[in-house]
Amino acid sequence: MTMISTILVVLVAVEHVYILVLEMFMWTTPRARKAFGTSESFAEDSKSLAANQGLYNGFLAAGLLWGLVHPAGDIGHQIQIFFLGCVLVAAVYGGMTAKRSILFVQGLPALAALAFVLMA
Repeated sequence: MTMISTILVVLVAVEHVYILVLEMFMWTTPRARKAFGTSESFAEDSKSLAANQGLYNGFLAAGLLWGLVHPAGDIGHQIQIFFLGCVLVAAVYGGMTAKRSILFVQGLPALAALAFVLMA
């Protein structure tokens, strides 16, 4: 169980690093506009907001990785639970207010990781 939970937490962290890159550095590119369903003009007008949002995704990734490498395993476990919970709350909120696909793209991996972390 521990190996599976570790792999899933790493995958959620990597996903949030990818979102950070899209929002902070690629927001106005066709790739990011397609991923987030934005127009060229909206992307230009909102790039500073997106960069800020990307930074928060980076904090989620950093917290998950911190939980994995924390020298006290029980504390690391609690950190992982906390940050996976944060990802889930963000996914539910995003799914209800922005795009329903966020529930599946971000929420489902976080939910699976949380389940395995809790079982570990």
